[in-house]
Amino acid sequence: MQRTPRTWRLGLGAAALLLCIPLVTAATASQAATHATAQANAAPTVNWALGGSATATTAESANPASNAIDGDAGTDWCTSGWTGTLTIDLGNARTLTDLGITLDSTSPSASASIELASTAGNWQQVPALRDLALDPGSPMYFPLPNPTSARYAELTVYSDTGADVCVGEVRAYGPDPAASGMDLGSDLSFTPQELAAGATFSYEGDRGTPVTIMREAGANYVRMRLWVDPPAGYSDLATDLALARQVRAAGMKIYLDIMYSDFWADPTHQNIPAAWAGQDLAQLTTTVTSYTKQVISAFAQQGTPVDMVSIGNEIRNGILWPIGEINCTDCGGWANFTQLLKAGVAGAEAANPPGHKLLIMMHYDQGASFTLSSAFYSELESYNVPFDVIGLSYYPVLSEPAISGLRANVDGLATEFGKPIIIAETQYPWTLANGNSPLGDSTGDFAWEQSQLDPGYPATPGGQLSFVTDELSILAQAPDGLGAGLFYWAPDWIPGVPWEPGTGIGSPNVNMTLFNFEGQALPSIGIFQNPAEICERANPGSSPCVVGG
Repeated sequence: MQRTPRTWRLGLGAAALLLCIPLVTAATASQAATHATAQANAAPTVNWALGGSATATTAESANPASNAIDGDAGTDWCTSGWTGTLTIDLGNARTLTDLGITLDSTSPSASASIELASTAGNWQQVPALRDLALDPGSPMYFPLPNPTSARYAELTVYSDTGADVCVGEVRAYGPDPAASGMDLGSDLSFTPQELAAGATFSYEGDRGTPVTIMREAGANYVRMRLWVDPPAGYSDLATDLALARQVRAAGMKIYLDIMYSDFWADPTHQNIPAAWAGQDLAQLTTTVTSYTKQVISAFAQQGTPVDMVSIGNEIRNGILWPIGEINCTDCGGWANFTQLLKAGVAGAEAANPPGHKLLIMMHYDQGASFTLSSAFYSELESYNVPFDVIGLSYYPVLSEPAISGLRANVDGLATEFGKPIIIAETQYPWTLANGNSPLGDSTGDFAWEQSQLDPGYPATPGGQLSFVTDELSILAQAPDGLGAGLFYWAPDWIPGVPWEPGTGIGSPNVNMTLFNFEGQALPSIGIFQNPAEICERANPGSSPCVVGG
């Protein structure tokens, strides 16, 4: 991701047998390492309701029962009166650890009760789920007794004002062993610069680096970008190799994002590196092959071979403009573009060590549009571009469609192309405040006003947490198990390191990190863990549990 920052606007039941996923501890380095190993092997927690069906005793015509379990907290089931009952069928009996509910922010507050059943009609009252108080706007979590197994859940709501109650999402969380192999990570390209600038990071009071903290929080991968000849201090081959050593020491895999540019490359600019200027298509093809081969070889030679590589970054409009540009007149077109992509793939595969698995990704940015994504990957296939993984970016604050569009795209691409799908970049704000302001720079945030937020996901750590865990549930339940992973972009890019060199320049992403402005991990650092357990750690003993601002 990189877009031109705004400088003119400053952003303000029956029994079961499976145990819950263990809580994270960070008491000692040894404990952290033990937890990291356990986390890597743990079954991820997913929302099983997403794959179920729902009916209701009453509903507004425009807000049916199905909206309550569609994976999008911005679409509602609304009662057509002061009370109503929603019944959810998960399809099979599931081991459940927690339930989650988000009321629409405009809904009246409500009282509620929830019952569970393993067989139809055999409802069991859970004492802790009787006479619940529901407040609108924030995701709420309800722990279940351990063990709990159920196929059906029944939610009855009672309006506190007499107006219709609108429920954005009901979630039924439980472990999904089939998703235990997902690639979970973040782009930590700014970590070397943050540490060089003197930034400190901590998790539950213990100091660490973004690499070690993300590992402890459940990540098994790190993404890093690579520029050819960037400004001093930014991500070049030497800094990436050093970061790769830290990543491998922490027991994680490496995803390399090769940008084939001296600096930021995305759908708005894909500039040819200065050293390659003047080369024609044949020369650029040779250069891309040799450069990619050199890069992949350098990682392998130091004992940190790359596990996944994207040939270009957000390549919707091509690479190496104008020769490899598409979607324009008087430029290279698809034939040139795909020739260059094949050159990158050839270079990567030629340098990959024998016996080592290297995944090739093609990275497209419009993650919530099936029409556009399908057209792009269809063109790649028509030109016989070899690749293993579909990579998507999804940033709702950049005016992309709601998360229901992401689900439709993931499901559609999995069905059409039969390839693993990874959300290569995503972010969501934990506040609308601008952390750059105290430093005196003029950089505005990408997210600065309520209208940019997805309904049902407030700009709080709890909103972040529910947003990303909803994304993960969408991936986990993609057709044929093809939802392969997710990478959170720049979780450590806190104030102090600018997006480009210069006085008065900062980061437009400081309120979409997983750390606060001072480098302390937010509760949302637990995006790869059980959200209800994260909430309980942040607010012990509270039920319902809410991760606030």
